[in-house]
Amino acid sequence: MADYSFVTIWRHHAPIEAVYDAIADSLHWPEWWSTVAAVEEVSPGEPNAGLGGVRRYTFKGSLPYTLSFDLRVTNNVRPRTLAGSASGELEGTGVWTLTEEAGGITVARYDWNVRTTRWWMNVFAPLARPIFKANHDLVMRAGAAGLCTRLGGVSGSCAWLSDGS
Repeated sequence: MADYSFVTIWRHHAPIEAVYDAIADSLHWPEWWSTVAAVEEVSPGEPNAGLGGVRRYTFKGSLPYTLSFDLRVTNNVRPRTLAGSASGELEGTGVWTLTEEAGGITVARYDWNVRTTRWWMNVFAPLARPIFKANHDLVMRAGAAGLCTRLGGVSGSCAWLSDGS
């Protein structure tokens, strides 16, 4: 299996609660995140916090394939943290951490530490790693732009930064 660690940072001129709520409400991601093909609820989890809940995500970037995986909610502290454990075509963990900065800026940091389970991705990982990273960056850039629009942002009020391999 090939391991990947991605760090993505979104900066939005919006209240932390609004950013958190949009991220936590992943069933509606396909409405605003152009590279999310589908999100399905597999199991709802605990009332209120959703701990233990499982959703199946299907993403489609610029490459000629989709990736699907299930994500089980392992931590949910509104409006600061949302974390889960992935299984399926990707396995690992994802953690959203939200903080506030001066001027009404919310910073949403996503740490995505996963490994691929598709045989062909693992075989080609040594050569294709930069392409897979670029595809991940495209997906996350689309998410930042979609969330900006969803929250009523205007050009210059949202930004994204990616770092990882």
